[in-house]
Amino acid sequence: MKFTKVFLEAIGYELPQHIVTSVWIEEQLSALYRKLYLHPGQLEALTGVRERRWWNTGHINAVEAAKAAKRALAETDVPAEDIGAVIYGSVCRDNFEPATACQVATELKVKPNTVIHDVTNACLGTMTAIVDVANRIELGQIKAGIVVACETARDITQIMIQRMLEEGTMEFFKQAMATMTGGSGAVGIVLSDGTYGQKGPRLVGGVTMGAPEHYAMCRWGADKRIPARAPQMMETNAIGMLRHGGELIRKVGDAFFKELNWKREELDKIISHQVAASNRDAIINNLGLTLDKDFSTFQFLGNMGTVSLPVTAAIAEERGFLEKNQKVGFIGIGSGLNSMMLGWEW
Repeated sequence: MKFTKVFLEAIGYELPQHIVTSVWIEEQLSALYRKLYLHPGQLEALTGVRERRWWNTGHINAVEAAKAAKRALAETDVPAEDIGAVIYGSVCRDNFEPATACQVATELKVKPNTVIHDVTNACLGTMTAIVDVANRIELGQIKAGIVVACETARDITQIMIQRMLEEGTMEFFKQAMATMTGGSGAVGIVLSDGTYGQKGPRLVGGVTMGAPEHYAMCRWGADKRIPARAPQMMETNAIGMLRHGGELIRKVGDAFFKELNWKREELDKIISHQVAASNRDAIINNLGLTLDKDFSTFQFLGNMGTVSLPVTAAIAEERGFLEKNQKVGFIGIGSGLNSMMLGWEW
């Protein structure tokens, strides 16, 4: 896929104030560590995550997503009446129905004929929504649109900590370890046709690819066992995700450089979905890139799901890592397995 008139106006984000360290999580698991003869420090050593953030109990995803959206819009000259699409792309939603995007759209006071809906694609949700909005802009259906997301990791992490203590096995510890990296945050991404003031980064194009035969590598949802062990469960085959995900990333990278007619050495910077150190390294290696092209936030924000990649891009720009005229790649991968890589002229 290629685009000629889609521009990134701004990325706004909200982060919770409550910081949860890996040390604190291990303190909750101290009885299990003693039973399995594990030394403190394993969580950070295995994942590279020192801390992550959680919303307060009772928070509302749409409210935080709307705050991030308003922050993003405030950085642009795009009026609310020109927003032709509000797409919510998170794994976490406030209800089965209506779409969480509806409350966000209400907060933004968009016009009645605005396209409003949720999309779901695991951790690839915001990138999927970006393409949704980009297609509408490219076709001339809308002048601007906004992608929003809010993820929360408090409940599932606390549930899995309790399950780890009750199961008490090394097998379950390994299965649940990935859940312990979960962080929380919200993001708003404004895209336009470039007719508002100074043009931001231009979306050049991208590719998407799936390996759906690996759909069982990571699952988060209601516990289907009888009797149910908890209201919800997360099961992750971390080794399988790395192996099969790495293979998919390599194929996506090959297709990406061919589609955009870019050489690998021409790609100046890469922003990837943030999970953990091993996942970051697998992405860089399978794309045939070097670590100096990467900017990471998982060390202090953990894995914020759909929110991770755009928030990381925003922080990278704030810190001067992304510079004007650079070729920048966004690459995401999510349970499914599905992967997408987008190319920007910053």
